[in-house]
Amino acid sequence: MLWRALPSRIFQASNTSTTLRSGGSIAFWTPWKLRGISTTTPLREIQSEAQSEDDTSIKDKLRMVQVGDSSQSQPRQPTIPQSKPPPRHVSYTRCAKLLAPDNPYANQKVSVSGMIKSIRKQKHGAFAHFTDGSCFQAIQVVLDPELAAPLNTGTCLRTSGTWTASPAKGQSHELRADDIRIYGVSDPETYPIQKKYHSPEFLRTVPHLRMRTPFHSFLARFRSGCASFLNTYMSYASQKGGGFVQVQPPIITSSDCEGAGEVFTLVSNAGASTLEQDQEQGAKPSPTTFFRTPRYLTVSSQLHLEAYAADLRNVWSLSPTFRAEKSDTPRHLAEFYMLEVEVSYANSVRTLTGLVEHLIKTLVYRLKKTPHYPDLLLAARASHEEKAEEKAEEIEERWRVISGGRWKSASYSYCINRLKEAAEADASLFERHPKYGSSLYLEHEKWIVKNIGKGRPIFVTHYPRAIKPFYMAPSTMAIDHISYPNYRPPGDSRDIFDDTETGKDTVACFDLLMPFGVSEIAGGSLREHRLENLIQNMREDGMLKPKAPLASADHVTDPAHKDNVDAYPFLEPGESLGSLKWYADLRRYGTMPHGGFGIGWDRLIAYLTGVHNLRDVVPFPRSFGRADC
Repeated sequence: MLWRALPSRIFQASNTSTTLRSGGSIAFWTPWKLRGISTTTPLREIQSEAQSEDDTSIKDKLRMVQVGDSSQSQPRQPTIPQSKPPPRHVSYTRCAKLLAPDNPYANQKVSVSGMIKSIRKQKHGAFAHFTDGSCFQAIQVVLDPELAAPLNTGTCLRTSGTWTASPAKGQSHELRADDIRIYGVSDPETYPIQKKYHSPEFLRTVPHLRMRTPFHSFLARFRSGCASFLNTYMSYASQKGGGFVQVQPPIITSSDCEGAGEVFTLVSNAGASTLEQDQEQGAKPSPTTFFRTPRYLTVSSQLHLEAYAADLRNVWSLSPTFRAEKSDTPRHLAEFYMLEVEVSYANSVRTLTGLVEHLIKTLVYRLKKTPHYPDLLLAARASHEEKAEEKAEEIEERWRVISGGRWKSASYSYCINRLKEAAEADASLFERHPKYGSSLYLEHEKWIVKNIGKGRPIFVTHYPRAIKPFYMAPSTMAIDHISYPNYRPPGDSRDIFDDTETGKDTVACFDLLMPFGVSEIAGGSLREHRLENLIQNMREDGMLKPKAPLASADHVTDPAHKDNVDAYPFLEPGESLGSLKWYADLRRYGTMPHGGFGIGWDRLIAYLTGVHNLRDVVPFPRSFGRADC
């Protein structure tokens, strides 16, 4: 507590840097140390302090913190003098507060820290566009020539001055600086981000710097705002009895829940060296794994969310997922974020689609009431100079179609039949001819949104079992299947297109297709909660592994192979669940009907902001062949 006894001005902490004040005077800030405490203070203030303070007075203050004589029976407690914190020269604020409509800082002394986006130097002064990342708009800083001399685009500094009314057009107020402190300079000759239009292709080559552009800075704030409202929505649902609990599922997993094999396998440094040696020697690669058996980066958190939901009932997570898809398209990334939700005791696809619709609509409704929405329109106009108004109108329409009436829902069979009719009428309409049992391609999804969804979001439900993952429950398990043609939830006024092909083997699932070429952004299903049926699905998909030979049960150490020793229900001789035994255990030891969904978080952000390439909506994109920074 020695510091409390010393003059407060000695402890004006800052980094070693240079301070410029109006008039050209320069004060160098030098670090001083006292009993292990590092601090800094202006040289002129230290000299003034030495002249004004008596050495004896400082010694007297130091004696106040000394502990009493240990020989006394009742040792005195040290007396710690109370002192006020060092006075601040000016109030510190953010650009967003300076630009607030009520203008609370008019004609006040303020200080802001940030970066110069551009600067225009003239004979009698300089004008700098200055931002601190708190809003899309920059403030104008007016500086004297001597203050502006060392400044360039990209310079980081703190500037202090008076927030006064501006005589110029384009801004109501400006900061007339009388003091600056430079933190970091930038070479104007080599700095890539200048005050001009930069193409998305160029900015992708400097992902570590493109955050400094106004639009990408806005995207980061917008993503933060969306995540904040998502937490609020889930918390509100929990308070109202929904019971949504946020959980943190693992990134490293033992299985591929989608069964597509598009996974990244983890290999340690030692394992990577072994792989290189095997390749050089022409031997078959046999990586030495850190976990003894292969482990992967997760492609979905669904399986682990089901484990959480077995006890917590309703859970959700927002976490990264990884797909080793060799797809070099604007719609695919190797690393992306997924919002995943699992709901226990769900027995209807409409329960899930209704939750997805309500969540997205609420998110849009709340965001419209924040500064994010007007900033989005400003950013759209600023980043599309040639078609600024058209882009802003498109974004307004994107938000409008979400907020309209209830979204439509159509079965896969209905969509396929309509697609076939369209293809027969115009043979050149599709590159891939639609047929039952095949996936819907992007061109098919766009046609469905335009012609069946009438340009608004639409759910496509009940896909064939053969093209969906093993964990999905059959459509006959859902109360909104064709078996219940008259079922309709209270207040549901959507146009429901029921499946007329009752003999088809379909599963209770859905995909959400969005307009404006975005197409699929969400998918979900009811889960197969019956152990026997789940194992049969795995058998049909070739996911059951042959039993590994074991000498005796005493030598079994890996729980993943315990079913080789103890007979597992519904397994045939020679079969093993392998790394998915734990998932089957969720059904073996108590289960319930449940379902869930995942929303591509980056695709949703791209839709709301009007960005057409996912590489431009993710700060550091990882795609096929590219993983910069």
